[in-house]
This record gives sequence, C-alpha cells and structure tokens, in this order.
Amino acid sequence: MVMHRLPRATQPHYVRAALGATFVACFMGSALPAHADPVNGDDLSLTAQAEAGQTASQEAKPAEKDKIDVTAAQVLALAREQIGIRENARGGGTKFQEWYANSQRAQETIARDGGHPAAYLNAPWCAMFVSWVGEQTGARAQVGWDAYTVTHARWFQNNGRWGTLAKPGAVVFFAWNGSKSLGSIQHVGFVVKDNRDGTISTIEGNTGNGLVEERIRPKSQVVGYGYPEYAA
Repeated sequence: MVMHRLPRATQPHYVRAALGATFVACFMGSALPAHADPVNGDDLSLTAQAEAGQTASQEAKPAEKDKIDVTAAQVLALAREQIGIRENARGGGTKFQEWYANSQRAQETIARDGGHPAAYLNAPWCAMFVSWVGEQTGARAQVGWDAYTVTHARWFQNNGRWGTLAKPGAVVFFAWNGSKSLGSIQHVGFVVKDNRDGTISTIEGNTGNGLVEERIRPKSQVVGYGYPEYAA
C-alpha cells in the first residue's frame, strides 16, 4: 500500500478500527483504498504489497454482455448530486462505505486481501464513491468496482480501457508526486471536463476534509484514465 501523510492518519496495510477509534488499526495483508489530498507534497513510497496488487484484477471483464444504456452525462449527474456529503469524525458514516461493506465486491476483495467487511465502514472511500455511482446508475459493468485504487486502475488497463486523454465521465487516477506508475496511484474520481489549460475539472469523493467535491486538478498529477464504454 502507499505510504504518505494524509489529512487523517493512514498507514500501509492499515484501516481505521470499525468501532470508533480515531487512529488506524492493523489490517494485515490487505490492499486498502488511498486517500484524497496530499499534505505538503510529501514523497511517496510503495510497499511490496502494493506491487503485488498488480497481479490482482477484477474477475468480470467488460464484454458484449456488459454493454450499458447509461451515458456519461447520467453518471456525472448522479456524482454531482452527492457533492457536500461528508464523512464523520471517524472517517466513516457515508452511504458509499456502508454500501461497499455490504456488497458482493467487499466479499471478493476480502477473499483477495484479507480483513473483515466492517473495516470498510471507516476506510478511505474515494474508490468506493466511484464504485457506488457506477452501481446506482447501472454502469457498474463499465465503471468497475473496488476499494483499492491500484486494482481498479489495473482492471481498466487489463481490458484495454486505459489512456492519457481526459474525457467526460472517464475515471481518473492520481498520484500526487506526478508518477505515471499504476502502483503509485493514491486517489480516484470522475472527469467532468478537460479545461484545456493543463487542468481538469473532476468530481471526487473523500477529498478535501472528507467530502464529495468538484475540484480542479493539474494534469501533472494524473496517472491515467479509465474509459467506461458509455451509451452515446
């Protein structure tokens, strides 16, 4: 997992205790979701676990049967409706975490990484937000779902849905130090538009002080984009 200082404490292979602790508790062997914003541009280092995550991929791959009737505009509209939702003092309490902890995907990621569903209730939730929007709009087969940003990005790459152009509705993956390695990914959101000035507008969960927000990000922090195949 990624190691870096964050607005609230996280460390590699750790999640917050599900019963209200304000510090993280050991969750051995798990690949956990990354947080939103850097503090003081801290350097980033990877653990062997994060690199090992490159071999894990989501089982269901986009195929003819996975085509959807959902547009990028519909996905962005639902994402925008969530703006202002805030986590509680423990880093939890959002419907995105609650949904993921009780989802089939949580059982699959626990089988892959170890841990317990309750750990997701207070875990960093940027990827859970993206996954929730995909589920609620009926676009999950194309948006994908995971709580770990690196695995989510690799799923797009493994399915030939990865690139470097910002497109509305694309899933954008960030590394705050500007790395272009998938293993360095720390955060994820949706692209709203390319501003044509070296920045993109996005909608992200678990950003700022634990909010869903619309943000403007420099492209220099983008590792790459995953491209759902939306309806026209």
